[in-house]
Amino acid sequence: MSAVSDRLPAFPWDKLEPYKKTAAAHPDGIVDLSVGTPVDPVPEHIRKALIDAADSPGYPTVWGTPELRDALTRWVEHRLGAIEVTHRHVLPVVGSKELVAWLPTQLGLGPGDQVAYPRLAYPTYEVGARLARADHVAYDDPTELDPSRLKLLWLNSPSNPTGRVLPKEELTRIVAWAREHGVLVFSDECYLELGWEADPVSVLHPDVNGGSYDGIVAVHSLSKRSNLAGYRAAFLAGDPAVLGPLLEIRKHGGMMTPAPTQAAVVAALGDDEHVRVQRERYVARRTALRDALLAHGFRIEHSEASLYLWATRDESCWDTVAHLADHGILVAPGDFYGPAGAHFVRVALTATDERVRAAVNRLTA
Repeated sequence: MSAVSDRLPAFPWDKLEPYKKTAAAHPDGIVDLSVGTPVDPVPEHIRKALIDAADSPGYPTVWGTPELRDALTRWVEHRLGAIEVTHRHVLPVVGSKELVAWLPTQLGLGPGDQVAYPRLAYPTYEVGARLARADHVAYDDPTELDPSRLKLLWLNSPSNPTGRVLPKEELTRIVAWAREHGVLVFSDECYLELGWEADPVSVLHPDVNGGSYDGIVAVHSLSKRSNLAGYRAAFLAGDPAVLGPLLEIRKHGGMMTPAPTQAAVVAALGDDEHVRVQRERYVARRTALRDALLAHGFRIEHSEASLYLWATRDESCWDTVAHLADHGILVAPGDFYGPAGAHFVRVALTATDERVRAAVNRLTA
């Protein structure tokens, strides 16, 4: 039998190591803009909630505490405009990457089934299909796909890596097409609260789904909005006919969000102020980096939302990576996200203000 790891592509980030060494040799140190990992403090009230729940000797439940489910349903209605959301419509997960990687397997997909994702996309969509031994296909417009074997359609708005936001009309059209053909839609909306030049809309909004959650599930994370990447805090919301079986599978698999994290999520979703403060930090960093990249001869495409600038000098992405590494700046090559990104780099906004200033000074010197 072939090992499971043999089904997976080579881990792309290893290819960045030589460029990381070059950037780290800069006299003023490296500015690492390659990975979208938060660097700002976890808000104090969230840390307090975590600490207060630290004495949790018993096993947590996979479905979460009633308080957590209440917080999830309230937030989905308040922030996303969803209607008539109950506990059956929500399910906590142990970070969104775990969910993306194992969803096709948990849905029972396998050889002959097809998983689709955007042409430029988070690599874990493909990984999930490979782990399940399902086929995978990248799309520009999902409604142009052959739906006969298509079992799972990933949407991603705002997009990682491009920051593109799908308009409400496009989401509505895609959801209608998927329902017509019996295709399950999972919409990765983890960057939804980070819209800069656009206002992202969820597939859970009644203007998109007509007031029905049939065949649609949204994926949300607190990693970016609340700086909780280290807490592994995410959740699903949508069709109970999909979430119910997933809950049972995850019970058997012991996929439990730790009890202190559950308490922290309740605190995080109950407060909008810390999200506003974090958005302001990212707006300032985005403006500074965008202006510096443009002044340095880059062109920025999309990037109307999310934590990245999708930038190009109309050359091989690896030439751009090398060029910026010589300036002590590390970015992600666009081909990590698909062949269509071969002439772009992804520049993350997730660096401290001091490191962003250093990058700006180097780009504009």
